[in-house]
Amino acid sequence: MKQYRIQITDKALSDMEEIYNYIAEQLQAPEAAMGQYNRIADAIETLDTFPERVKLMETEEERELGLRQMPVDSFSVFFHIREERVIITNVLYSASDIAKRLRDS
Repeated sequence: MKQYRIQITDKALSDMEEIYNYIAEQLQAPEAAMGQYNRIADAIETLDTFPERVKLMETEEERELGLRQMPVDSFSVFFHIREERVIITNVLYSASDIAKRLRDS
């Protein structure tokens, strides 16, 4: 089975840190924050095999970029596939204005 190398951009890492910090500090739930962080990280790790299982986004602009959206609990992991790499570009809260946040990043 084909193996892909996972590459997480600085922006995606920053997104994950923000999620952790918000849950740990604002919601006063550090254990829940670590659990959420780990669930996102574990989901990302599964993309090393058959990342094509996650469908392309539906808007034309994102489809042209090859952007894919994988839900993880209340969050979404955004990535594209380039040759032998899966490049994680963003991790965002799913209820936010995703289109706007993707344009701004």
